Amino acid sequence: MAQVTIYMDNQLESKIKELASSTGVSISKFISKILEKKITNSWSDEVKELSGQWNDFSSLEEIRDTKAQDTQREEF
Repeated sequence: MAQVTIYMDNQLESKIKELASSTGVSISKFISKILEKKITNSWSDEVKELSGQWNDFSSLEEIRDTKAQDTQREEF
């Protein structure tokens, strides 16, 4: 496993120590998990399992058939 040295101000270090401690993991593991989430390009398994769970959501065809008027957009 690789080791990396990072520099941060004391206030940030204090917050990270607090958060890591409150979640019961080491500072190294805490930072590693944050970085892993930032670089992951796919949905988590929990989110994937939600697919199709909302039966009352309108189909795309129903949405497109709506005759409602668009709201006037603001001009910049």
